[in-house]
Amino acid sequence: MMEENRPTRPDRAARRRDPVRMYKELLAARVPEALASRYAPPSPCISVCKIAPDSGLCYGCLRTLEEIGAWSTSEDDDKRAVWGRIAQRLEASP
Repeated sequence: MMEENRPTRPDRAARRRDPVRMYKELLAARVPEALASRYAPPSPCISVCKIAPDSGLCYGCLRTLEEIGAWSTSEDDDKRAVWGRIAQRLEASP
């Protein structure tokens, strides 16, 4: 017997067809913790490392090449600012 009010699970096949959506969901889940971190925020890198030609942003972490290159030498506040821009980019994206 099938339950009518059972919540639906995300379709795994659909997520595989749209990996960029999955990357954005992963980033969105990490934004609050990164912005609230007392010490150095974690890198937003998820090892996708491919730049979108139309936006100039990495598909995986939504950073520019400049932001990616500067990450390792950036101060904690600068890293939080990058995470803030990532949050804005996530809100602005479809």
